[in-house]
Amino acid sequence: MSKLFIVPTPIGNLEDITLRAIRILKEADIILAEDTRNSGFLLKHFEISKPLRSYHQHNEHKTVTEIVAQIEAGHTVALISDAGTPAISDPGFLLVRECIKAGIEVNCLPGPTAFVPALVNSGLPSDTFVFIGFLPQKKGRQTRILELIEETRTMIFYESPFRLLKLLEELSGHFGEERKVSVSRELTKLYEETRRGTIKELIAYFSQKTVKGEIVVVVEGKN
Repeated sequence: MSKLFIVPTPIGNLEDITLRAIRILKEADIILAEDTRNSGFLLKHFEISKPLRSYHQHNEHKTVTEIVAQIEAGHTVALISDAGTPAISDPGFLLVRECIKAGIEVNCLPGPTAFVPALVNSGLPSDTFVFIGFLPQKKGRQTRILELIEETRTMIFYESPFRLLKLLEELSGHFGEERKVSVSRELTKLYEETRRGTIKELIAYFSQKTVKGEIVVVVEGKN
């Protein structure tokens, strides 16, 4: 029986891919990739040569029915994203949902996800937490932050380096500048960095440097 495999890929260090992930990608009939150029380098590195199709947030609604039909016709499909586990702040949920509706077996492999090492590295409580991901860039952003003011669990945000200071300043205004926070960037890469302190301290730190790379912000819940 053909299946849909959700295959996590490294968030930076290529050594983090699993042996099972490599095997599944080599056995799949079709690999769906968020960015075929980016994923092409990864597949070439591991000597994987399979048909590669584009699947991203701008075309997933148009292509999902066709992909489900291909799996029903006997093809095994593997979904990967640019980095980490698909469907975690990346395309994938829609395809998984439609495959389940169609009675297609879905297998998600364990593997890299940026927020897990960032949470553990933060030193903030990790027994209960809430994953927020990316906040809306404009409409609904303030509303979403206001909804989190009374949140007592540790909160995890994804953010671009261009909006990191904006996020910290917004959190300072709503949560207070003494709230503890941890910012991790470039996880598993050469220039990996995690800074911990109060929101006030991290605003001062990141105001003095150019920030690059993917960002995970872990925020203490309300006491």
